[in-house]
Amino acid sequence: MDLSIIVLNFKTKRLLRECLRSIRFANPQLRYEVIVVDNASGDGTGEMVHAEFPEHVLIESSTNRGYAGGNNLGLAAAKGRYVMIMNPDIFVKDGVLEQLVQHLDAHPEVGMVGPKLLSGDGSAQDSHYRFHTMDVPVLRRTPLGRTAWGSRKIDRFLMKDAQPTGPTEVDWLLGGAFVARREAVAEVGLLDERFFLYFDDVDWCRRFWEKGWKVVYLPHVSLIHLHQRQSAEGDVFAVITNPVTRIHIRSAVQYFRKYWRKPNPRTGEPIRL
Repeated sequence: MDLSIIVLNFKTKRLLRECLRSIRFANPQLRYEVIVVDNASGDGTGEMVHAEFPEHVLIESSTNRGYAGGNNLGLAAAKGRYVMIMNPDIFVKDGVLEQLVQHLDAHPEVGMVGPKLLSGDGSAQDSHYRFHTMDVPVLRRTPLGRTAWGSRKIDRFLMKDAQPTGPTEVDWLLGGAFVARREAVAEVGLLDERFFLYFDDVDWCRRFWEKGWKVVYLPHVSLIHLHQRQSAEGDVFAVITNPVTRIHIRSAVQYFRKYWRKPNPRTGEPIRL
């Protein structure tokens, strides 16, 4: 088995159907499996998968285990040499999965690769980053991010000063779509389930680097991502009253507590402002 594609779903049955159709229509020239994990959606997702995609593996969790916990169920069941974590709002294009696998085959030192993510209108999304400094989550969700100082900090975090045209080593990749080497996952470990949502992808990439595995962004390979940012930005009241933002804040605190005073695995510098 070349590739195990794990698609985690929570109350997005319509998008999941289109995601799975896109994989089917792309017809990857690989030995692959699709594992659908449903996080207790309660919306008939299981019945839809059984009826329309009977060739896929379906794992139905009795509770919502979050991003890390749900994907870990899929990782535990995966049989492929490589494992792909894919959100249900991702649409696959012809030849893309093959290119991701080919890069890993050609570069045994690489533990994870991620494609460019495009919006429905074809514009590029932010999907590769430098590791956070402690002020970045605040700057991205308050008016401070619109100051000259804040904008410079955010642009550095988003790697706006480095526009890759070929395979590029990056600190971390957005968890919406990436492919990891099974051998690396066995060494690094599964996703940290203390992160219910957000920062689980940052944490995992950091642990890949800590174990000596490279994380690489492939700008010449692209997928469609119909992502809508759910966490709030604006005034302080809007930030603290948005439930998704509160989850993001808790995960950020958990991340900085976990890595406080620990060196950046790429630069050797500790977390700082």
